Amino acid sequence: MNKNIILETEIKELKATNIFTSDSTETLLITLEKDKLFPTHTSPKTAFLVVLEGNINFYIENKTVTLAKHQSYTFQKSIEHKVTANENSKFLIIR
Repeated sequence: MNKNIILETEIKELKATNIFTSDSTETLLITLEKDKLFPTHTSPKTAFLVVLEGNINFYIENKTVTLAKHQSYTFQKSIEHKVTANENSKFLIIR
């Protein structure tokens, strides 16, 4: 893995990059451009989301959670959710 992948990854619309995988854990870097949508989907495992840059709205179970840089949120597997970016954003999904 390139040590600088998080810093070097440009924010263009929506991009998901697998930056680490082991037998039990996967870490995804998501980049989402301002006003873009990460469409409704589910996670196959309980997941931990942490915002590295920007500000996002995380929609899950009929609520909206606004998260800014260094804020995090944990959610259970198989629950539909989606994300919009209030500004260019990068966040990790660890599951």
